[in-house]
Amino acid sequence: MAETKQKILVLLDTHAILHRAYHALPEFATSKGEPTGALYGLATMLLKIIADLKPDYIVACYDLPQPTYRHEVYEAYKSGRKKADDELVVQIKRSSEIFDAFGIPRYSLAGFEADDMLGSITEQMKKDPSIRIIIASGDMDTLQLVEQGRVLVYTLKKGISDTILYDEKGVKERFGFGPLLIPDYKGLRGDPSDNIIGISGIGEKTATELITQFGTLEEIYKKLKKDKEAFLKAGIKERMVKLLEEGEEEALFSKMLATIRRDAPIEFHVPEKNWKEAVDFEKTDALFKTLEFRTLGARVRSAVHGVSGGEGENNSAPAAGAEPVVEVVDPLEIKKIALALWVIDSNRTDPTQEDIMSYTGAGNFTEAREMIFAELKKRAGESVYNTIELPLIPVVESMEARGVKIDAEYLKELSKKYHVVLAGLEQNIWKQAGQEFNINSPKQLGEILFEKMGLKPLTKHIKKTAGGKQSTKESELEKLREVHPIIDEILQYREFQKLLSTYIDTIPEKLVDGRLHARFIQAGTTTGRMASSEPNLQNIPIRSELGRAIRKAFVAEKGFKLVAFDYSQIELRIAAFLSEDKDFLEIFREGRDVHTEVAAKVFNIPAGEVTSDQRSKAKTINFGILYGMGITSLQQNLKTTRAEAQKFYDDYFAAFPTLAQYMDNVKGMAQHLGYTETLFGRRRYFEGLKSHIPFIKAAAERTAINAPIQGTEADIVKIAMARIFDYIRAEKLEEKVYPILQVHDELVYEVEEKTVAKVLKDIKKIMESVVTSEQSKGVVCVAEAAVGDTWEGMEDQS
Repeated sequence: MAETKQKILVLLDTHAILHRAYHALPEFATSKGEPTGALYGLATMLLKIIADLKPDYIVACYDLPQPTYRHEVYEAYKSGRKKADDELVVQIKRSSEIFDAFGIPRYSLAGFEADDMLGSITEQMKKDPSIRIIIASGDMDTLQLVEQGRVLVYTLKKGISDTILYDEKGVKERFGFGPLLIPDYKGLRGDPSDNIIGISGIGEKTATELITQFGTLEEIYKKLKKDKEAFLKAGIKERMVKLLEEGEEEALFSKMLATIRRDAPIEFHVPEKNWKEAVDFEKTDALFKTLEFRTLGARVRSAVHGVSGGEGENNSAPAAGAEPVVEVVDPLEIKKIALALWVIDSNRTDPTQEDIMSYTGAGNFTEAREMIFAELKKRAGESVYNTIELPLIPVVESMEARGVKIDAEYLKELSKKYHVVLAGLEQNIWKQAGQEFNINSPKQLGEILFEKMGLKPLTKHIKKTAGGKQSTKESELEKLREVHPIIDEILQYREFQKLLSTYIDTIPEKLVDGRLHARFIQAGTTTGRMASSEPNLQNIPIRSELGRAIRKAFVAEKGFKLVAFDYSQIELRIAAFLSEDKDFLEIFREGRDVHTEVAAKVFNIPAGEVTSDQRSKAKTINFGILYGMGITSLQQNLKTTRAEAQKFYDDYFAAFPTLAQYMDNVKGMAQHLGYTETLFGRRRYFEGLKSHIPFIKAAAERTAINAPIQGTEADIVKIAMARIFDYIRAEKLEEKVYPILQVHDELVYEVEEKTVAKVLKDIKKIMESVVTSEQSKGVVCVAEAAVGDTWEGMEDQS
């Protein structure tokens, strides 16, 4: 390696290395409890790569948490892998700080995997003879990128210290064929680790024989269709030939999934500095001190200065000097800057201090703060930040501090009752299945339903898992409700179990002085809406009797009432005034029922003749189309034929042409600008709109259509919350009126009984005046009020 005149560029398959380190090393943690095992493995692996490979440049490639194009075309892709542990996820996020400290650039792209970054970088560098690429990974998939003399793969054999460097000769010794045929091999054999199915029944031996004798999949099938006897003469068994014939589609599809993309739309540049010149010792010292890696700071200096500094050796590198001072920042200041970062890019939900530093790459928090505010101004986000988000901070803090009183005894009794029902459902399911099994196991459930009982859905639109087995997801089981009564019992079982584990059995354990202090996350979603956790109150089902029973546990303090305010049909009202569709506007201005009126137009009948079924369908169409729902989704939600769904779709937009034009304009502006804006100027960026992958781009377009409506709704709710809080303080009602809950469009307050009448009138007025009449084109954002002793048992006061 030392004799070559080529510069060496090492590409890191970061996730593969982190995963290997996480599972290979003990569960290290700092004194504060922060997990660090994977980070320690990554850092030591980086130092080993530096020692072994003597690189000139190092680049890190990342997976992103969003689905890739492979997931879009094949739902079961990697579904066999269990969800990453929270401890690992935390370290994956933190890992960027290691690369920032080393000055190592990072590459990632929505819709693509780290492997695709590796493939695309090697492709872009193929014409540069001065660069030799070495890919460092724990994943054998990368071997398909090996190219003699130009691209090598340095991979982990065992743990994080036993490594091997593959060239083309090494790949041929390992597989029996060259690197380029690895996707073909996986197309035949499959890959259980990624849930790539291949051809069921064809294993390593047959796949290898086929490829070594006949070449690529395309060549195999060309030969097979022309001369089947040649395969039998070559020793391929007749049963295997039949499997091959029947599995062509699966094989070619699996090959596509296994092939690393070399055309991801990234622009790669060789780093300007050698990695040694880019290292920032202050950053590495500070980071390793925080992570409590006592020896690694010195080992980095050893690596830079070319001194042997292996673990456990006496390092003779220059002294690190005084212990660096780790920056301590006021938590409120972190919260404010985190909000600003989220306003800049709403995809970065609930950002942390680490996210702030990672985003800016700044040397200290003061510098990061300046960079964030400069970007906020550049993206025209100052108004949203200053007028919507900052004023909401004390409101959220007040909600979390007050909490909501919980009737713990009621929940305990509900728990006993629901566990009895759950046990009864379990017995019924076992009886209908004819045997006991783990209902919570998708594999066992699938075997019972689809193999033993032979259940088949009435619709052709079914989703399957790896190996072609039908999915047991709730959406798929819904398609079997009419087929067998066991399905209804399974769905009931799942609902009871979810409510018990998420709310009924866990809330009593979270109480402090009898009150639940859930966390309300101001920057919790990409849409602008708030989120909640510990527990997530947004997910309590309000349409089912089971979910409403949980709300009965949320009670008022003695001498107080719970008062709830809920914006009525706010998204449709916003759609009316943003689109300025005259017929839509007229419906709301005149106070008519929007779903009945839409049904009348779609079904071409007088409003007085609209049936409840027609109104229900109109409601589905109203909300579905606002969310960018296509014909197929509309058909499934309406439970009708595709032709009828298409007619509903066409008739809807024929009835409201200006609304249709508005949606087209939103999509067009999003394409042009890369973002959408709410009525109040909140921007939401859509990287997927630039994608060359059709389905990724289509998904971004669907989301973009609703973004201004959903975002404006979020803005209205937040502005209302802040103004109501100002009203409470101005009227000196701090000990009589407490904000306690915010769920979707609903605000819940705990109000002294004697103050309820005044508060009802005043808060309703505040909420309905957030959007001016001029802004809303005369449409009132109606707020409905309800009062009660429990969150469920509230009486309408509108």
